[in-house]
Amino acid sequence: MSINKLALIRYKTIDECLRNRYRKWTLEDLIDKVATVLYNYEGIDSGVSKRTIQADIQLMRSDKLGYNAPIIVKERKYYTYSDTDFSITNAPINSGDVDKMKEIVSVLKQFNGFHYFDEMSDMIARLENNLYKSGPQHRSCIQLENNHRLQGLEHINGLYQAALHRKALLLEYKSFKAAKAKEHICYPYLLKEYRNRWFLLARTKNAPQLQTMALDRIISFQELPREKFMDYDGVDFEQYYANVIGVTKSEKEVPHKVVLQIDQPHAPYVLTKPLHASQELLAETPEHIIIRIEVICNYELEREILGFGDYIKVLSPRSLATRIQKRLEQAAARYK
Repeated sequence: MSINKLALIRYKTIDECLRNRYRKWTLEDLIDKVATVLYNYEGIDSGVSKRTIQADIQLMRSDKLGYNAPIIVKERKYYTYSDTDFSITNAPINSGDVDKMKEIVSVLKQFNGFHYFDEMSDMIARLENNLYKSGPQHRSCIQLENNHRLQGLEHINGLYQAALHRKALLLEYKSFKAAKAKEHICYPYLLKEYRNRWFLLARTKNAPQLQTMALDRIISFQELPREKFMDYDGVDFEQYYANVIGVTKSEKEVPHKVVLQIDQPHAPYVLTKPLHASQELLAETPEHIIIRIEVICNYELEREILGFGDYIKVLSPRSLATRIQKRLEQAAARYK
């Protein structure tokens, strides 16, 4: 459990204490109660500090979490709410808003597995706590594509922070082709997702070209505070992947006009979900359609074409058609 969720347990425990008007609560009482709850729920036997509970109370009083709790001290000793009806679990929204928020929570929980930001898990936990107690739980009616068993997801937040704050890294990386891992001093620029797999676009020290590193091949990394971060002054990253399917490309590669013939049974899938933003319909007959896209001829493009099997034919460029033909022949030979 993350530290944010432990904080949520502390807030709820303090709230329950202050709502209990049949007992007077000193700061020491609150510390003991929170420590007991943390041990019962999470097996944490290290207790909780006075400073932590004091900070929690100040945070609950503030607007940072939206609580604005009216916590007062009576007789300069006992903590309570000035409003007897107050609770941080109160949700001042109507039933229609609650239903909509439940739907949003259902969607957000699917992003939560990627750990983009630590604060997201706390936000979702608080939303669930406030919303699902307002009525019966609803089943989720939407599922986003993700795979929580993917390796490397734990690196996303750290790499994001390094790229955001321009921090040089000592990164240990082992590509699928390498016999052993190697360490590189690198400068992270961009995190990129393609088909639910994550990549880091970076440049290594003393190497001018950009590199695309799969996060599942990163062994470890650490910041190098004394290493000067080297900015990238090439093409804007908003445009860097504009002419590519996937993530594989080099700065020197130029896009090609790729013309494809697709049989009619699969034509609707390509027309309603274009292979690329540059897609143009050149011709359509009862048997097939002909489209053109302007992209880098990379590995991901070949995989996209091969995914259509015998329903597609590359008309140009000839070099791409030859590679696809050779790969299909090799695939067919496996079944002989």
